[in-house]
Parts: sequence; structure tokens; C-alpha cells
Amino acid sequence: MGLYDLIKKNKKLNFIDANTKVVKTFNDIHESLDIEDLRAVVFIYNDNQLPAIEAFLNFYQKKYTVALLNAGLHPEFKQNLENEYKPAYIFDPSRTIVEDYNLKQVSKDISVFKRKEIRLYPIHGDVKLLMSTSGTTGSPKFVKISDDNLVQNALSIMEYMPITEHDVVPLNVPINFVYGFSIFTTNCIKANTIVCTERDVLQKEFWSDLAEYGYSTLSGVPYFYELLHRFGFFKKDTPSVRYFTHTGGMLNQELANVISNYTHIYDKQFFAQYGQTEASGRMAYLPPKDFETKGTSIGFPVKNGRFEIDENTGELIYYGPNVSGGYANNIFDLQHYEQTDKLYTGDLAEKDESGYFHIKGRIKRIMKLFGVRLNLDEVEVLLKNQLGGQTFICISVQDKYLGVIHQDASLLRETITQVIKEKLGLHASSIKNYYFDQVPLTVNGKVDYPAINRYINENENAVAAAKTVVG
Repeated sequence: MGLYDLIKKNKKLNFIDANTKVVKTFNDIHESLDIEDLRAVVFIYNDNQLPAIEAFLNFYQKKYTVALLNAGLHPEFKQNLENEYKPAYIFDPSRTIVEDYNLKQVSKDISVFKRKEIRLYPIHGDVKLLMSTSGTTGSPKFVKISDDNLVQNALSIMEYMPITEHDVVPLNVPINFVYGFSIFTTNCIKANTIVCTERDVLQKEFWSDLAEYGYSTLSGVPYFYELLHRFGFFKKDTPSVRYFTHTGGMLNQELANVISNYTHIYDKQFFAQYGQTEASGRMAYLPPKDFETKGTSIGFPVKNGRFEIDENTGELIYYGPNVSGGYANNIFDLQHYEQTDKLYTGDLAEKDESGYFHIKGRIKRIMKLFGVRLNLDEVEVLLKNQLGGQTFICISVQDKYLGVIHQDASLLRETITQVIKEKLGLHASSIKNYYFDQVPLTVNGKVDYPAINRYINENENAVAAAKTVVG
């Protein structure tokens, strides 16, 4: 049974738009748009609001290959992608004109752009969903995902996730990211109400929506939970919320302890997970009963998946039916779907004596400083654990300094330096500290390392140049 058919079986499913308060049942959305049924590419520029969700479901249930993209992409990036893939239809409420397209009213409240001359080209039958791993850069590189990949992923998540037919679930993670998409699909299959929203915890409307609709669950990456901790969320109960889900990086031990205490006091469940776009979503999860003792672990592979660790490199390798069919960099790559169940994750991992897997960082997040090999992800966790679970971001500055970014204006440079000196043996002269009032984030709420790297390294280069001129 395909993904859309699994969703269609949920007779209680309905959708609420948090902005407009419009409510629609699944039957209201099913085949609600006046569109052709073509084997062609469609672009959905997603903002997580109800019209985008309705457009996605309508196109997905037909023959189309759907590319889910960030609504906030720069216009130039949108144009480049559209020139490359020549989609038959484009859903993008932010624009009124798209060159080579006509704006077509396909329902009472939804319009899409239809290509004036639709050029059909070969697309492999298994290429059903295209998802970007870049998020904001407009890269033409997509992960090619099949309907069966998505079904296998959803079924494996539903084996452990306590979704009920009464649940009210916010889409506070964008569905154009695989984590948000897996939340969307699994809850469409089994839950009661999907709240379509683009709001985040920094907006007061997020909290009023939580109270109004009675969210059953909240989901987020580590920074999301660091913000909740900073706001004092874990000091009191939110009765409607039964469980939390997490992915997108390591939680530090201090924060894991805070969340563990909270879940014990108020009888909640916390599901730490691990996944990648190339695996259509989830690869592993940590059972809530283990969170207190293994809170920084990713746990075990999902049902029908397995792990191995490369003996030479330490890289984690995943095997499972949810592994996608490779990448597309242009329209010609859509002709192929590479059947495989093996994925090199690019993550360094260890397996402890009890069989739990632990991610130690990305292979590419490694730097050498005076001959000392530093895993920047591990340095971040070290600082968070030593200094109260605060937000710390570590980068390489000009390949010769360890850059440490924090958000506590009262935190002394000497305090950070002392921890690093004691734990890692680095001299103070090799450390640069930066205070950021606001941390740049990607559209799915993760720390935007490329943006931070560019900002700091460009400023350091400017300072160095100025000193050279003055000298």
C-alpha cells in the first residue's frame, strides 16, 4: 500500500491552518485541485500552511514527482532551479508572475503556476519525492526518494512512536525537511489533527496556539530544546503534551539531565532519534526508558534497519529499506534510481558495551590545532556539559584558531578558556571567543554553521588585512 493510501485510510484526519483558522477534513483536500495527471516534476515552495499541504497532497497522489522546497529561497535560486528542472507546475504564493508560466486558479483559494509549454522528459518510476539537503543555498542537488522508502520509514517510526487517533500535532518543523516530513506522514496516517503552522518558539503566537489547540507532542533539533530550557519550559507542566521527539544532533548531558528529570516528574516521554534525508527520515531511536541513563545516545536502529561501524574510519554505515535512490543534480539524473539498502552516513560513531550507538560528530567537522585533532562537535558538548547546558558553537577560524560562540553576555572569556585548557590542553592563544545575541539558524532550526563561518572568518580576514596595512 502506498503512502497516500495509508493516509487516506485515516477517516478522522483533519487539518487546521493556525494563521487563518480554516479547518479542512482529509476528504475536503482529497482531489480538491483541478490539475492534470502527468509524469512530470512539480515544485512546492512550502511554508507549512494549509494551502501548501493541500497542494502537496493533491500532486503527490497523482503521477507527479514532487520537489519540496523552502518557501523562503532567494528568487535567484528559485529561478535557477526552475531553469534546470522545468517543473510542469509550481506552487509559490509569494509570487504573482513566473516567466514561461501562467497563473492558474485550481480551487477556490489555491492558485498554481502552470508551464506554458510543458516539456515531459524521462523520470524513473521510483523517483516520487525530491528533497534538498542544503535548505537555503538553492543547490540543484536533490535526494531521490521513492514512495516505498517513505512507507517503510513511516511504518518503522510508528512501531515505537506513541501516536494515537486523538493526537493534535503541530508542524513546527517544516515538511520540506525530512524530519518534518516524517512527522507529517506518520501523524497523517494515525493522528487526529494536523496544525499547519510556520511559527516557532520565539514567537508568542506559538505558545498561544499550543494552549488553544492542546498540542500532544513537540518536536525539534537540539537548539529548539536549548531554547525551551532557557525559557524555563521544563520547570512546569504543559498537560496536553504527552511526548517529545528530537533529532538533528547531539544533546549535551546537562540538558539531557534536565529533560530526563522533567519527563519523570510530569510523566512524559522523550524520543531521541537519528536520521538523514538519504534514509528518508529515521535510522535510529533511543527508547524513552533509556533516556535517563543513555541520554546522549542515538540508541538502536529502527525496525528492519541495522548499523555497522567501519573499522578503519569509524564511520557509521546504515542498512535498511528506507535508503534512497541516490542524488539528482539535473533533470537527466531523474531517469535513474539506484536501488540500494546501504548508506555511508558521514558520521563518526561508537558502540558501547551495552550495544547502544553514539554519534561522535561529522567527519567533516574535524580540525587540527598545533597537531591536536579536534572534533568540533565533541568540543561543543564538552563546553555545554561543563558550563550548565548553555548554547556553545565551535568552528575553525582561519584554520589556526578554535572559535567558540556563546549567548551569555555575562560569561567571561577566561571561564571558557580555562575549561578548554584543562580538558583539551590547548593554550589560550589558540582560542577565540565570540558573543552572539542571536544565533543564525537554518530554516529547519539548526545552527547555520556556514553562515557563522563566513561571518567570523571574513571579519577576521578584514582585521588581519587592516593590521598588515597599518604595520
